[in-house]
Amino acid sequence: MAFRVGITRDNLKQDGTPIFDPAAFEILESAGVEWEFMEESGPEVSAAAAAKYDAFAVMMPKVTRATVSGADRRVKLVARFGVGYDTVDVPACSQNGVALTIAPDGVRRPVASSVATFVLMLAHKVPTKDRLVREGRWQERTAHFGTGLSGRTLGSIGVGNIGAEVFRLMMPWAMRHIACDPYVTQAAVAPLGVKLVDIETLFRESDFLAVNCPLNDETRKLVDARLFGLMKPTAYFINTARGPIVDEAALIDTLSHRRIAGAGIDVFEIEPASADHPLMKLDNVVVTPHHICLTDECINTVTASVFNACRDVALGRVPRNVVNQDVIGRLTATHR
Repeated sequence: MAFRVGITRDNLKQDGTPIFDPAAFEILESAGVEWEFMEESGPEVSAAAAAKYDAFAVMMPKVTRATVSGADRRVKLVARFGVGYDTVDVPACSQNGVALTIAPDGVRRPVASSVATFVLMLAHKVPTKDRLVREGRWQERTAHFGTGLSGRTLGSIGVGNIGAEVFRLMMPWAMRHIACDPYVTQAAVAPLGVKLVDIETLFRESDFLAVNCPLNDETRKLVDARLFGLMKPTAYFINTARGPIVDEAALIDTLSHRRIAGAGIDVFEIEPASADHPLMKLDNVVVTPHHICLTDECINTVTASVFNACRDVALGRVPRNVVNQDVIGRLTATHR
C-alpha cells in the first residue's frame, strides 16, 4: 500500500491552485509518495481522514484527540506548515504514536521581517500618512511626526528562533535591545546585543514591544491589563505570534483610551476576526490577517520542510524538527 499524504485545503488559492510552487510535489513523488488535497475543509481534521492518510500536511485546521484516536487510525505524522502547534493535541499524538513536526527554518526570517515591518510602519506612521494623501489632507503632513529608532528600546517577549532573528534584522537601526525569556541565558543572547530583564521592566522600558513566544499554558493571557498599564504612552505593541497570548479586551481598552501610541496586530483571539471587531474601528492600529509573513520565500521553504518530513517517514527515516521526541522510536513506516 502506497504511503499517502493528505494536504489541508487552506493550502489552495481561490482558483484551486496551490499557494506554494507545485515543483515541491517532486519531493514526494520522487519517493513514490502519493498526495492529494483533502476533500474536507472544516476547522478540524476528521478521524475519517486519519484512517485514510499516513501523514497530514496541515496549515490551520486543528488536530484533536478525536482525530488521532480512532481504532482504524492510519496516520503516523502531522507535519505543520509553520512553527506554532497550539492547534495540535500533542499529548494525544504522542499517546497514539503520531509524530508532530514543525517548520521553524521557513518562518524564522519571514516572521522576523514582519515584526520589522510593523516597527517601521508604526514608527513612520505610514497608515496615518496614507490616509492624509488619500483624503487630500496634505496640509496636515507636518502634524504627524514619526518616531526615530536610533537609541529607542526594542523589546521582545521571547528570544527563540524568531525573536533572535528580529534582533539580528534590527541591528542596523542602533536600537537598545531587551527581552524577557526564562528559557535562555544572558550569555546565549549577548551576541545579539540583548539584555535580559524581567517582564515588568520589559513593558516599562520598551518603545516597541513584540510578542515572539509560543502559545501554551504559561503564556495564555500573559499580556494583560496590568502589563499594558506599565507601558509608556509613546510605546507601540506588536503581536505576530498568537492572539490568545494577549488579553484582547485589555488591548482594546488600552488602545481605545490611547494609553499607548498604537499597535501592529497580525493575530486575534478568535480567527478569522469579524469585520466589526473593535480593533478595526481604531485608527492607531495596523491589522493583518494572520498572514503578514506569507511571502513566496516563506511558503516555499515551509512546504519543502513539510514534504521532506513526509518523505522521511515514508522511507522509514526520522524527520527533522519533531516536537514530541518520545514517539521517534515508534516511527516504523515501511512504505516506499
